[in-house]
Amino acid sequence: MRLGFLVNPIAGMGGRVGLKGTDGKVEEARARGADPRSPDRARRALDALHDRRPDATVLTWGAPMGADLAREVGFDPEVLGAPAGAETTAADTREAVAAFVDAGADLVCFVGGDGTAADVADALEGTDTPMLGIPGGVKVYSSVFAVSPEDAADVIDTFERTERREVMDIDEDAYREGSVDPELRAVARVPVGENLQSSKQTGSGNVESLAEGFADGVEPGVTYVFGPGSTVGAIEDALGFEGSPLGVDVWRDGEVLATDATESEILDALGERNVIVVSPIGGQGFVFGRGNPQLSPAVVRRCDVEVVASRSKLDDIGRLRVDTDDPELDAELRGWTQVRVGRFERRLMEIA
Repeated sequence: MRLGFLVNPIAGMGGRVGLKGTDGKVEEARARGADPRSPDRARRALDALHDRRPDATVLTWGAPMGADLAREVGFDPEVLGAPAGAETTAADTREAVAAFVDAGADLVCFVGGDGTAADVADALEGTDTPMLGIPGGVKVYSSVFAVSPEDAADVIDTFERTERREVMDIDEDAYREGSVDPELRAVARVPVGENLQSSKQTGSGNVESLAEGFADGVEPGVTYVFGPGSTVGAIEDALGFEGSPLGVDVWRDGEVLATDATESEILDALGERNVIVVSPIGGQGFVFGRGNPQLSPAVVRRCDVEVVASRSKLDDIGRLRVDTDDPELDAELRGWTQVRVGRFERRLMEIA
């Protein structure tokens, strides 16, 4: 196999520091203390692939876009070029993908978010070369991504055919203001595999009774960390405060401790007993790892987790997923959990 492998090193940096994306916000993310997310996820995927296909030919681009990481895990990559400047750009991505195609890549694999996916798809337009994403961004609305870095390695190793899938993206400035309007950017050829995510869907049904039931049961002294989404937003409304629709809010004993909080702000606000309240993403089922990177492994490990969702959303999802950047935590979270679906009712769902 000849695999084109590309890393967007700045994808996802804005997530844990509350920026809901990195487009146009790289310097602000760094000023807030953000660390790169994509390199570690790329390393995980390459390491898993090296275990399966140590003889694979890896075509890549100069550091920090893949060459260094491929060497770290044991590959001897063919480095076809390098980024033009100190900061990588969409033009670097498109140039690298074009070079992979010219060098006979059987598949182009990239680490990034929806914007990177759109750039890769644009560079592949008019070719038969398929693409596969390793989720490294904040939003990840497209259906061209594997569920996790390790799942990507499995898909690369085992795929035999491809299918057409959607590349979606949203306006990050509008997203930061609470507006979600996904736009179809491309339809790309993607390997067929079990562990690919679906496109995100919106709409969760009537959650009024769920929200009222949750609000009636809040306990004194407990710190509640409310994730993004309309279902959790309905709970915040029932508690009498206006949260951030696409951010993370922290509340205890009637007081809002943090709104649209970063990872560090959440950690600072936690008390002796803490509960994260999250709702899975419609169409995909992710509880952690899509749209809420502020809920980092460090935060999750200090909290109990309460999952809430409408019945219709759960019917559509089938099962829940997690992708926290910490494989050990993911393994701990997997298994059966009770999801609140009404004032008193709960449904048993599997976190896969």
